[in-house]
Amino acid sequence: MFKSVLIANRGEIACRIARTAKRLGLRTIAVYSQADSHALHVRLCDEAVAIGPAPAAQSYLVIDKLIAAAKASHADCIHPGYGFLSENAAFAQACIDAGIAFVGPPPSAMRAMGLKDRAKALMEKAGVPVVPGYHGDLQDPKFLSRKAYEIGYPVLIKAVAGGGGKGMRRVDRHADFDAALSGAMREAKAAFGDERVLIEKYVTAPRHIEMQIFADSHGNAIHLNERDCSLQRRHQKVIEEAPAPGLSAEMRATMGAAAVAAAKACGYVGAGTIEFIADGAGGLKSDGFWFMEMNTRLQVEHPVTEAITGLDLVEWQFRIASGEKLPLTQEQVPLTGHAVEARLYAEDPERGFLPSTGKLIALAFPQGEGLRIDSGVEAGDEVTPFYDPMIAKVIASAPTRGAALGRLADALEKTIVIGPRSNAGFLSRLCRSQAFRDGDFDTGFIDRNLSDLKAEPQGLDRAAAAAGALELLAQERARLAALREPDAPPSPWDSEDAFQLAGERRLALPILADGANLVAQVAGGAVTIDGTAPANDAVAVAAGTAVYVLRHGRQTKVSLRDLALDEAGDGSAGGLVRAPMHGKVLSILVENGEAVTRGQRLAIIEAMKMEHTLVAPIDGTVAEIAVAKDAQVGEGAKVMMIAAVGDKPDK
Repeated sequence: MFKSVLIANRGEIACRIARTAKRLGLRTIAVYSQADSHALHVRLCDEAVAIGPAPAAQSYLVIDKLIAAAKASHADCIHPGYGFLSENAAFAQACIDAGIAFVGPPPSAMRAMGLKDRAKALMEKAGVPVVPGYHGDLQDPKFLSRKAYEIGYPVLIKAVAGGGGKGMRRVDRHADFDAALSGAMREAKAAFGDERVLIEKYVTAPRHIEMQIFADSHGNAIHLNERDCSLQRRHQKVIEEAPAPGLSAEMRATMGAAAVAAAKACGYVGAGTIEFIADGAGGLKSDGFWFMEMNTRLQVEHPVTEAITGLDLVEWQFRIASGEKLPLTQEQVPLTGHAVEARLYAEDPERGFLPSTGKLIALAFPQGEGLRIDSGVEAGDEVTPFYDPMIAKVIASAPTRGAALGRLADALEKTIVIGPRSNAGFLSRLCRSQAFRDGDFDTGFIDRNLSDLKAEPQGLDRAAAAAGALELLAQERARLAALREPDAPPSPWDSEDAFQLAGERRLALPILADGANLVAQVAGGAVTIDGTAPANDAVAVAAGTAVYVLRHGRQTKVSLRDLALDEAGDGSAGGLVRAPMHGKVLSILVENGEAVTRGQRLAIIEAMKMEHTLVAPIDGTVAEIAVAKDAQVGEGAKVMMIAAVGDKPDK
């Protein structure tokens, strides 16, 4: 076994690797960018090495810096985690060349499976079923358009490199293919430096089922059962579970054998995942699944496999990388109970799941039997725009699927995230969805049920706003009490007393609630907003001059309104186009003076390597373009102004 490990990653996976490494007696070495100098993974490790500026391209993705850090700290091995360089064959080779063990597969296996087109060709040769499509080298747009027509719509355009849904587009009509291809290639180029794509037939009722495999350097390979990752949004996994609902023991054996054959075909060593697409129409069948791709690394969702097997997959990675044999045979692999994982993100489901950055003013998770929390942040930490905005993975396990889903929903409803907005409420509703609990779902389930899951604007929660106003009033009372002499009675002239000479004592408290101008009425100590009383199921946390109220997973920010300022913002500016999140301006699609129609594409902003298109809110003329291509913009920054039809743009 190794004596030390450099963890070439950050966030929750770096923390998770560090905990197992410490249990095994390894000295742990973290790396960090300038943005992560005080991050949790740095605090958890025995040592830490700075590797550069905040952007990943200048720190976590620079191979030479990571190798230099490993040499300087005398690390025996490097664990890449997932994401960043975890599937980069050049990085694995650089480790080997430097005499440092790479906790992962050999570079040859990564190259064989790293590009989807070559991987599919290899799988066909190995007898593994593959989705019909075009996986060739010719990338001429007209040729690809013709191939898509021949395959038959709907089709899926997929980047040959990378994963995570980047560079992926579903196309239902031939007329939409060219625009979708252009966007997929552009996104793939930005994310992976490779714009090449493949075209596949889209399975209309798809289930995403993957097999966890392990192989050692002695020729042994097994699978550790499957995971169902069908609940997705924009091809990003949201909920993962094991075992897969409705999957028979016969199909598990068939799919597992195919996964092991895939691993052996590329000379694999270590932990990997073979991802299959299964046709869920009419139930899962042993002849109704096809190879999609292989992830040559540990998966985000590996904790659900650990929960049903009782194994530590990171420990297995270390042992296999150090030359040991697999600890179990296929027949010895356990499968007990059910486990479900939810990815808790700093994002706003009501605004298209846009990333939400900022300081975590409060962060707390429930504790209990069958619950596991994997997080890379704590209260007081910052969610920055530089990296994936995951806050934590919340994992629940129980003897049955229904019990596990109920346990996870309860845990999410008791989770407190204040500061950035989160998807906690959305996730809990997803876990309680009857159709999902009944097993009636596929990869399009979330998109079809956004309204029922309340993943759309819900309007202001006045009961939460009233709870915020009540907390503001309590703060004012505490402030005045602190100013009074001990045992002195309250003054009738205190502002919070609502004293008046005639009639019932009332106080009109002007507040801002999520930017909306409101008046909280205070009478006899009671607070109402438009007749709505404070919610008794809300959590209110004060921070600075504001109060953040959490209710049903939604956050409402409440503060006193300065009547001298127009804090309501842009109520009369119907043509104002703002950046919905922090990001980079990828392109400006219009010019000053150009006539535009409502819904027309104006600009593209990139955040977390995903593209977001800004559209015209009204018919009119482009009166001002406030940003330039490649500029970094903050959330809420003005991008451009559209003058309404009939209005004259300002000179």
